[in-house]
Amino acid sequence: MSKPSSSARHVRRYRDRMRRAGLRLVQLWIPDARAPGFVDECRKQSRRAGRSRRLEKEAMTWIDATRDTDGWTA
Repeated sequence: MSKPSSSARHVRRYRDRMRRAGLRLVQLWIPDARAPGFVDECRKQSRRAGRSRRLEKEAMTWIDATRDTDGWTA
């Protein structure tokens, strides 16, 4: 088996330090704002929500329900 590269050792040590500090690595897949059509889709959804009181109310209810209330963010 080959020896780990210098960068692999560095990453391992960094992750070990972070875990000892009580943190956990989380990777997320999120929409790519650079993808073709992303801006147009955002505009489309925003306009749609703006034209519908029901959709606007649903969106605001979701935002209120999921916002941080425990002081993690301001």
